[in-house]
Amino acid sequence: MFALAIHGGAGTIARASLNPADEMRYRAALEAALNTGYDLLRDGASAFDCVEAAVRSLEDCPLFNAGRGAVFTHEGHHEMDAAIMAGHTRLAGAVAGVRQVQNPIRAARLVMEKTEHVLLAYPGADELAREHGLPLQPAEYFFTQHRHDQLQEALREGRMRLDHSQAQDTDTAAPLDEPEMFSEVPVTADPNWKKGTVGAVARDVHGHLAAATSTGGMTNKRYARIGDTPIIGAGTWADTRCAISCTGHGEYFIRAVAAYDVACLMEYKNLSLEEACRIVVHDKLAPDGGEGGLIGIDAAGNVTLPFNSEGMYRGSRSEGGEAMVAIYKFS
Repeated sequence: MFALAIHGGAGTIARASLNPADEMRYRAALEAALNTGYDLLRDGASAFDCVEAAVRSLEDCPLFNAGRGAVFTHEGHHEMDAAIMAGHTRLAGAVAGVRQVQNPIRAARLVMEKTEHVLLAYPGADELAREHGLPLQPAEYFFTQHRHDQLQEALREGRMRLDHSQAQDTDTAAPLDEPEMFSEVPVTADPNWKKGTVGAVARDVHGHLAAATSTGGMTNKRYARIGDTPIIGAGTWADTRCAISCTGHGEYFIRAVAAYDVACLMEYKNLSLEEACRIVVHDKLAPDGGEGGLIGIDAAGNVTLPFNSEGMYRGSRSEGGEAMVAIYKFS
């Protein structure tokens, strides 16, 4: 059975924070990406091609924090990360901090297919994309007023902002340069910070699995910060057992080696995909403050989409089935 799952970020996504028109826009964008990948799978394309195409669709949509909708750094530009991995070969490619590539996921694939490396960073990753003729865009292409407004707010508050987190109380939040910046403080829901990393996982008609993830990172991030997305095993993983794409607070997912941990639990403990993902998301990440979720698919085409946050933009479709798109915890 071929199948596909996608995500567009997880975090503080309350029903009250989206008006009906905006909710329709998100659902339509998720459905478009899901249909793009599913149509390819139905026509016999590889899982690898499918996840790239689905992620490209999400990167091209300014609603999500990837590609065209990427958030701004402290310096006022964009630094985008992406990774892609083929399960049956365990070959992978990733880029970090790219600034001009229209679709970072294509650059990640280029690293895998045209170099001997796995991860390239800016400026080399942009140069590789240029040499191989990938579409590049000026800074204006990635500009959205909403993202610019987010940066101005974050600058006033003096901290980085995870795209799908709640707003911290300005009187109690730690400043940007202190290690306690992510410690627990009283928070209030902020409807303006709800979009995030995008990703896709798939199983094709040949039984092969693949995963792809792309992100713009954190608003107001400094010092070329890199999250879990381009780190194979942390935010992205695929082998013959499962394919995983994560979304959430990257530092926690890196320390937990979250994506690979799912595969390990399946191999060493003989757990199902659903149970392995539940343990990673709810029993390991959540107690340490690792807000977020993941999407996973196994060799049989089973799909799971767990998250420990208030919501996650997500969708899935299996062979012969209807498309499912959801946003909230109970959709």
